[in-house]
Amino acid sequence: MLAGSVGAADGMKVIYHINEGNDQASNGLRNANNQLDVDPKARIVFVAHSKGVDFLMKGQKDKRGNKFEDIVERLKLKGVEFQVCEKTLKSRKLSKDQFIEYASYVPSGVWQVTKLQQQEGYAYLKP
Repeated sequence: MLAGSVGAADGMKVIYHINEGNDQASNGLRNANNQLDVDPKARIVFVAHSKGVDFLMKGQKDKRGNKFEDIVERLKLKGVEFQVCEKTLKSRKLSKDQFIEYASYVPSGVWQVTKLQQQEGYAYLKP
């Protein structure tokens, strides 16, 4: 196998680390769409903590007025995962019922990023 084609048959595995708010999330969602255009088999996981969880809350919109939920739904149908840090929920006094149905939950966002990188071989992107 050529060095440039490593992992190409199964798709790349990538973490999108979102912790800075809705603008960063918008960039990440756009980047993920672009990546899936080139690599439809890519395994993409968004890990959100701190202000990064906001785009996964019900009713959130991007700068153009598009509902994040609609964008997330389209990516979810392509196999993208969206994970929310439970430590952030606790520190910000948020509840799971404030989030869209496409979100799943992990004990700690930074722990999840580390786990996916070290144990599962995911590449790291921070849009």
